[in-house]
Amino acid sequence: MFHPRFLVAFILSNYLACLLATAARNGGFTFELIRQDSLNTPFYNANKYYPNVPQSQISAYKGQHLMKVSIGTPPVDIYGIADTGSDLVWTQCVPCDGCYNQTNPMFDPQKSSTYSDISCQSEQCHLIDTGTCSPQNLCSYTYAYGSGSITQGVMAKEKVTITSTSGKTVSFDLAFGCGHNNTGNFNDQEMGIIGLGGGSVSLVSQLGSTFGSKRFSQCLLPFGTDPNVASKVRFGNGSEVVGSRVVSTPLVAKEDKTPYFVTLEGISVGQTYVPFNFSGKVSKGNMFLDSGTPPTLLPQNFYDRLVAEVQKQIPMDPIKDDPDLGTQLCYRTEINLHDNAPKLTVHFEGADVLLTPIHTFIPPKDGVYCFGMQSFGNIDIGIYGNFAQANYLIGFDRETMRVSFKLTDCSKQ
Repeated sequence: MFHPRFLVAFILSNYLACLLATAARNGGFTFELIRQDSLNTPFYNANKYYPNVPQSQISAYKGQHLMKVSIGTPPVDIYGIADTGSDLVWTQCVPCDGCYNQTNPMFDPQKSSTYSDISCQSEQCHLIDTGTCSPQNLCSYTYAYGSGSITQGVMAKEKVTITSTSGKTVSFDLAFGCGHNNTGNFNDQEMGIIGLGGGSVSLVSQLGSTFGSKRFSQCLLPFGTDPNVASKVRFGNGSEVVGSRVVSTPLVAKEDKTPYFVTLEGISVGQTYVPFNFSGKVSKGNMFLDSGTPPTLLPQNFYDRLVAEVQKQIPMDPIKDDPDLGTQLCYRTEINLHDNAPKLTVHFEGADVLLTPIHTFIPPKDGVYCFGMQSFGNIDIGIYGNFAQANYLIGFDRETMRVSFKLTDCSKQ
């Protein structure tokens, strides 16, 4: 998912994700994630704790990563989709006449002694570029996503609490959206979205001054992993990705601060290199990393050339007669395609990232494997989705303006 400023230029099929959080005494946060698979739609198919780290739990549903945080006094558990492609942190709030159905009770501001509305004159109201004045002088907002989902409500301040593995808690104030009118492709377990982008209203930015730095790292489990195993995301000082086998690529600064832009030069299929452009020249920041989009989305021309090479190296015919799969490159086979498909190497500027078939071929239903990359249309930019990010410790460092990758067994993080 991504921020409304991208909505004008880009149309994106809806894919969401989710996560959970913990904070270290040195100022860092650790987030745990669990993935649960579902075969309802194509592509939706023992945790190691750090000592003295505040921790919240994460559950997953239908391929989405849900981050659990507790807000209010007394605290109420909120499960929101973790999304590095947007900024706003929001949850459904009562009264909520124009909301989608959710299983858990909605947050009720009147039941919290620490809830306070943000006025439209306050500096915090201007953190979100759609903030306007309501008749009650409150900061009203409308926030749209590339999927077509929209949340509308009021900006507010609330106490957020995270419990550590030792039983201690850490609390901090957070500006968030109290959504009273929310529509889109949400399931009944998703209570909102946790924006982890680079904009000033995101969770990362708001926590930066409190917990040491505007950096975080994540280690996402691959598609199909036991849902009882947790992924991890860490925030603040101590979340740096260092050591041997680390490769790094520059973060590219653009006018839109939300997405984490990097530069993709090409992708190798086995030993065959497929350049992003025929000329070999690419624009800086032609790809951004998005935990809220499972497949990697590529410009049509590049996607067509990449898929043609993938098909050359798989000795079987793709599926052409399944309306549920659409135009995706899919194979029907009784053997595990992961043992027979080629490996891909993603060539970012200064960083080669190896993708195994576990990253690149996803089983949406029994006996079927679909390529985990799709066309983004005639747009000269791509989105690096969370399928490709799995089993990599990835560090987003806005202090040094770099993204680092380290091949890692995320089940042991």
